[in-house]
Amino acid sequence: MQAPETPRRETVEERHGVELVDPYRWLEADADDAPTVADWTARQNDYAAAVLDTPERVALESRFAELARVTEYGPLSLAGGRSFQRVTFPDDEQAALYVRDGPDGDRRLLVDPGGDGEGVVSLDWFVPSPDGDRAAYGVAEGGDEQYDVRVVDVDDGAVAEAVPDAGRLYADGLAWDADGAGFYYVTTGADGGDQLDKAVRYHALGSDHRDDPLVADDFGRQVWPGLETEGDVLVVEYQEGWDRSEVRALRADPGSATAPELSLSPVVVDVDATVHPHLSGDRLFLVTDHGAPNSRVLACSVDEALDGPLALDALDCPVPEREAVLRDVAVADDRLVAHYHDDAHSRVVSLDVADGDEEGDGTRDDRPAGGDDDRTRSAAGPPAEVELDVPPYASVEALRADDGAVVCTVESFERPTRVCRADPRTGEVATIDAPDVPVDLDLVVDQEWFESADGTSVPAFVVRRADVERDGDRPTVLAGYGGFRVNSTPGFDRFRAPFLAAGGVYVLATLRGGAEFGEAWHDAGRREHKQRVFDDAVAVAEGLIDRGYTRPARLGIAGGSNGGLLVATLLTQRPALFGAALCRVPLTDMLRFHRFLLGEAWTTEYGNPDDPADFEYLRAYSPYHNVEAAAYPPTLVTTATGDTRVHPSHARKMTARMQHEAEGGPFLLRTDTDTGHGVGKPTSMVVREQLDEWTFLYENLEIGA
Repeated sequence: MQAPETPRRETVEERHGVELVDPYRWLEADADDAPTVADWTARQNDYAAAVLDTPERVALESRFAELARVTEYGPLSLAGGRSFQRVTFPDDEQAALYVRDGPDGDRRLLVDPGGDGEGVVSLDWFVPSPDGDRAAYGVAEGGDEQYDVRVVDVDDGAVAEAVPDAGRLYADGLAWDADGAGFYYVTTGADGGDQLDKAVRYHALGSDHRDDPLVADDFGRQVWPGLETEGDVLVVEYQEGWDRSEVRALRADPGSATAPELSLSPVVVDVDATVHPHLSGDRLFLVTDHGAPNSRVLACSVDEALDGPLALDALDCPVPEREAVLRDVAVADDRLVAHYHDDAHSRVVSLDVADGDEEGDGTRDDRPAGGDDDRTRSAAGPPAEVELDVPPYASVEALRADDGAVVCTVESFERPTRVCRADPRTGEVATIDAPDVPVDLDLVVDQEWFESADGTSVPAFVVRRADVERDGDRPTVLAGYGGFRVNSTPGFDRFRAPFLAAGGVYVLATLRGGAEFGEAWHDAGRREHKQRVFDDAVAVAEGLIDRGYTRPARLGIAGGSNGGLLVATLLTQRPALFGAALCRVPLTDMLRFHRFLLGEAWTTEYGNPDDPADFEYLRAYSPYHNVEAAAYPPTLVTTATGDTRVHPSHARKMTARMQHEAEGGPFLLRTDTDTGHGVGKPTSMVVREQLDEWTFLYENLEIGA
């Protein structure tokens, strides 16, 4: 089979004294508006489907359908004695919102986003009111992450309110006022602008959303606001890029008849660090890497914060910096529960904050968490520090206080995500909800270290069946991300199970650019240092071969979004190192990424192609500009016409250039036409997508289904 022909329409431009020839710029047009692009996309889909119509696909199909149809439980949100949760049951295409009245109440359906049967509609997030009587939730069509906000009455399930076209809004961008009379929310793209134009408004229930008063709109195009409320206080985090934030706050009763002026006062400003606020009663806790690369917790009264701006180094420091990297905290009565990443996997400790350092020096405490010195029993009875019973090589998420306890999710490479409740005084962790996944494998997980090109030690998790030996010929899939402070930590994937059962080896690399080892790890892999991320991945790949796991023909590389950029770059820099490449929703044109969708916001991470110095290092690795007439491994590129993050032209142009100029292959492009970057996909679409990807890997890494 031959790939479809792609017309070359050369566009020539000079930038910073360099002549650039782009034969596929016409593929940047939106398929909905350009029939030629839509036709080309359809032909590419037909070609990919034909190539992927293999016996391996037939063998995997029934197994994947079985793996897909299980119950999935989302994290708990607790309010007013009720617990709220997104759940997907085996016959569901989308997650629905459920509620329980009390800890032992029956789960009842509150909102089913797909109930009308019209198109792909997803409920992707929700925020209950403090009294638990209402819940605001976001619905989107086609996975485009452009949300309408709706409010459901919990008692009768009726939709009582709607704020249409709020835009790119998530749970951390909506916060209720104290009495549930309304909520603050982030809106993007207001007044015909794009999704980088942002504002915070207040919506009083029963009012016309078009009259919602403005709270703040001083967010630069690099800044994303996050909201939190407690009583009559609103705290807004101004997240600038991925390595800096500020905090502002107000105290007001916006639901009152007088509608007071809503204006934010500075709390933490002009600091070159991240500062994440957490309100708890009359206290404000700040998780920050200011003066502490691995982060610490600072604290003050809410009144002190509102009289700010604060001098961070003068604040109490109930949790000093440690060798492990602090990720999040939750306040459970008189104890503070802290989630750490220790060598890229989770440890959670409960601390008696009264025994912490409250003198403001915030110096690093190098004692190991859970050591004898930390577990000294206080006069009140429970130890000053208790480590929660979290299994090794696990990931904890959604840590939230629950009436003196905490709830969270826990997952590992061996076990799927389960919802848990933990006692912070004893460390005991009990499972509330756990999916029954039809997987029974005896797996071993090792964390191995590899030396990168500059001598840096880079870890990777290696997952395999217990009886699989290093014979130098194991089919192996290496995955990575390496950017935006995104942490590559242990996680379960039920569609990976057949591959592991067949003797495959799965490897998750902890590349620089993430924040698994703090901000220094992130900074070492961004902007002019981005090549280090690719070097890290090469070091892991070569190390897997040297240590007898696999050989190049049976080594696959996989990644999505910024991880797709990783895969595309490795294709052009080290094509002979891999036997297959799975490149999901990638960036590939690093000289034009900033001109589409959210791309402008990523210049703090990648650099700005309009700057001559940045242009030089971006051009040096930009995958689209570095395809040569050389042999490349089989490659599957995926994208979606509804992607509102990474423009699908990246995937189109890269595929077209490889099909025309490169040798080897095949080079396939699979485009979803009714979804986006990855959010909100129905179960049937997930199965089809997973079949495409694993069929491709099985075929090209010579795996027997």
